[in-house]
Amino acid sequence: MISKIFSAYHLGIEAFTAEVEVDLTPGTFHYVTVGLPDAAVKESQNRILAAMKNSGFEPPIKKVTVNLAPADVKKEGSAFDLPIALAMLSAQGIIKKEKLKNIFVIGELALDGRVKPVKGILSAAICAKKHKGSVFLVPADNAGEAAVVDGVSAIPVENLAQAVGWLNGEVSIARAQAPSPLVEIASEDEPDFSEVKGQHHVKRAVEVAAAGGHNILMVGPPGSGKSMIASRLATILPGWTMDEAIETSRIHSIAGLLSKERPLLSKRPFRFPHHTVSDAGLVGGGHNPVMPGEASLAHYGVLFLDELPEFRRSALEVLRQPLEDGKVVIARANSTVAFPARFMLVCAMNPCPCGYSTDPTKECKCSAQEVRKYKRKISGPLLDRMDIQVEVPAVKFSEIRSGVADGESSAVIKGRVESARERQSARFAKTRIYRNAEMGNSHLKTFCKIGPESERLMKLAMERLGLSARAWTRTLKVARTIADLAGVDAIATEHVAEAIQYRAMDRQL
Repeated sequence: MISKIFSAYHLGIEAFTAEVEVDLTPGTFHYVTVGLPDAAVKESQNRILAAMKNSGFEPPIKKVTVNLAPADVKKEGSAFDLPIALAMLSAQGIIKKEKLKNIFVIGELALDGRVKPVKGILSAAICAKKHKGSVFLVPADNAGEAAVVDGVSAIPVENLAQAVGWLNGEVSIARAQAPSPLVEIASEDEPDFSEVKGQHHVKRAVEVAAAGGHNILMVGPPGSGKSMIASRLATILPGWTMDEAIETSRIHSIAGLLSKERPLLSKRPFRFPHHTVSDAGLVGGGHNPVMPGEASLAHYGVLFLDELPEFRRSALEVLRQPLEDGKVVIARANSTVAFPARFMLVCAMNPCPCGYSTDPTKECKCSAQEVRKYKRKISGPLLDRMDIQVEVPAVKFSEIRSGVADGESSAVIKGRVESARERQSARFAKTRIYRNAEMGNSHLKTFCKIGPESERLMKLAMERLGLSARAWTRTLKVARTIADLAGVDAIATEHVAEAIQYRAMDRQL
């Protein structure tokens, strides 16, 4: 007897429908799973049979054939346990076949029949939504995550017996409720820009970067405040939409970083990997399954790389693709997986190996050759993609000893950033981009027109600083953001001049 139920498999962050078929044939007991199962799926045989027995159901003493369709796509993970068990029970007649007609199921089984949480529920819920009228049977710990998707009826189940009872109409289970709307709860000990002493021009550069989503590089001696400023960047980023939150949460769900208490990210991510991170850890990779890296986990947020020259050169070079395309593409022999990676790159580094070549109070002990070798760890193409490059000088003693808050709070700066983003949202309403940093050449011609005086200034900068064509376009985008912060439509010469000064380190590095 054959029984069928729907489940889902993942490729990258996308989930696709999988048909789980179970056939029971009289004969000596033999269990086989077909449809390109990985080791975790093959091992499900022992988990499923033990869970059935410990839940009060007699395992079939027949030839059992489990087929996972489509048969030409590799199936990975333990999430097929529950759908296989339910299809097997249906084939035995314990569950009526018509009860499984519009049911989507996913979940791992423990030996005692408990339904354990799995990764990627958010994407699976989006897949289930495409099957109109379907009910999504999910592990109880994943129910809040599944309910995030509007229009999905998520039924949380604690164990196999409860799932069978609900399908047979013997047990009543309330549908899971979606979590509360996105609300950022400010903590009393949350860092604030008012705590940063001095560095007014650096804070201005960071504000411009946040307003337009531009990449920024800060260069200065140890203790000048680079990491402190970067950590406070998250406090001035604009709030995000539900669509952005769901897309980023899907990536975190695939990585297993969402919890029962936090089924949806409430604010933009701020990722801070150590410089010893591997290439796969930074940009994603692995084999079975392919997992997202820090670049994708920072989607719609910030990726902060401190001590930039200490990172692997190969990993930094791979970042060039997502910085241009907004995604990481990982090619394998049998498949190609793409992860979204539209992040804002924030980097910090010392000016030399010892760090004190620009410090007026400490002597630099590095030779000219050592300084050149250190700076060459950052390739020209990567540096070209840093829209804003700013020098962070050592903080003066008088500024450190200041007992009052030095400058504006994060809330005040965030207000200006959000106003600038609102202008960009209105400007790009009919396009698929959301911020100035994402503009293409056609957008530059339309939204970044400059006058003759600004043209002469740009030409002079290109000749003096040796700017590339890419640096020229990125300078125009920064100028557009500066104009947005000023609340004007036209890009003035002073906006272009400020944008050019943020490229002044091209020649130095």
